[in-house]
Amino acid sequence: MSTQAPAAKRDRTHYLYIAVIAAVGLGIAVGILFPEVGKELKPLGTGFVNLIKMMISPIIFCTIALGVGSVAKAAKVGRVGGLAIGYFLVMSTVALVIGLVVGNILQPGTGLHLTPEIAEKGQDQIAKSEGTVEFLLGIIPKTLVSAFTEGEVLQTLLVALLAGFALQKLGTKGEPIRRGIEHIQRLVFRILAMIMWAAPVGAFGAIAAVVGETGWKALQSLAVIMLGFYITCGLFVFVVLGLIIGVFARVNIFKLLRYLGREFLLILSTSSSESALPRLIAKMEHAGVSKPVVGITVPTGYSFNLDGTAIYLTMASIFIADALDKPLTIGEQISLLVFMIIASKGAAGVTGAGLATLAGGLSSHRPELVDGVGFIVGIDRFMSEARALTNFAGNAVATVLIGTWTNEIDREQLDRTLNGESPFDEATLLDENSSDASAESGKKEG
Repeated sequence: MSTQAPAAKRDRTHYLYIAVIAAVGLGIAVGILFPEVGKELKPLGTGFVNLIKMMISPIIFCTIALGVGSVAKAAKVGRVGGLAIGYFLVMSTVALVIGLVVGNILQPGTGLHLTPEIAEKGQDQIAKSEGTVEFLLGIIPKTLVSAFTEGEVLQTLLVALLAGFALQKLGTKGEPIRRGIEHIQRLVFRILAMIMWAAPVGAFGAIAAVVGETGWKALQSLAVIMLGFYITCGLFVFVVLGLIIGVFARVNIFKLLRYLGREFLLILSTSSSESALPRLIAKMEHAGVSKPVVGITVPTGYSFNLDGTAIYLTMASIFIADALDKPLTIGEQISLLVFMIIASKGAAGVTGAGLATLAGGLSSHRPELVDGVGFIVGIDRFMSEARALTNFAGNAVATVLIGTWTNEIDREQLDRTLNGESPFDEATLLDENSSDASAESGKKEG
């Protein structure tokens, strides 16, 4: 009898996500027919995203502290983290090259002439960017708890890693603390499951606002770069990532993306991959990847695995330069965009962060191009969705790959999950046996 209860709850969440789809459609209609009303609905979307974001820090802390703290040897953490960062750098470079090639082929900005009024908007984005030194210093929180109160992902990651290593050193004396963190994690995921019921309202408000603000006419002149960007992201996910995960992990990319379908819908409605971060952690653990690998790879990937952002930065820079009749040479493209990839760490999951990174990179290398950022503001919200979806898919693929390469994955559980034989518990967002099963799998395969 107890095994049937979760199934009934999963059915209810199925209707929840149908409601999200309906809310997106209704939001588009309101934005087109009543644009002023749509603009006023923006706080609904903002409020929902803020509810999700307030859960990010405690979820990351619990996941990483438990994942690292449960590992017998600290060397395993370093091995997983080093392998993950190396993979992220390679894939970001691949995405960078793809964006450069497609941007130079399409040349979407050629023939456009930006007006001074539109160009002036770009100046507002400069103040929002930060340099590499500020980024590195910003990883260190002011106090041990300020990372949680300020919602800084990388600061929380640092504190969680320190806590996890401390739990390792405590040994059996740290077991009560570890159990306490497990209880807190269960509470946090339950709160998140409750918040998810507000998703239709948040999606309705966010979509109505963006359509009301931009309208369709504002998108027509930018259709080439939008379409090219979406096609490029699609090719990167289905061809590049699909080939890599198929060869190295023997996993069908379509099955993996179908398993994460609800998360993609959530990202599409909020334009932020951060909104799906807690669910990605839970689902990857359920799919058989061990807690240490998930706890290290997923949060690190949200700061360093910027596949979609890399493609966006390259194509947007070429677009702006062409639109201002000041095209970039190949040398300038490479030096400028490599700098922006380095400066953009930590911005993958935040709506609009790519725009600020773009402005910051242009102001550092080609200040005369910053004015053109204003021309892309109107469609950045839509391009942000493609960035977030691509970044999310890249992190999901990376987690499976790192788990495979480190022998920290239960292949039988992964196959059952992707084939629909082991459904994810949408009610609790937790798999009570995942940590034990994954750890046991790691022992057998290691």
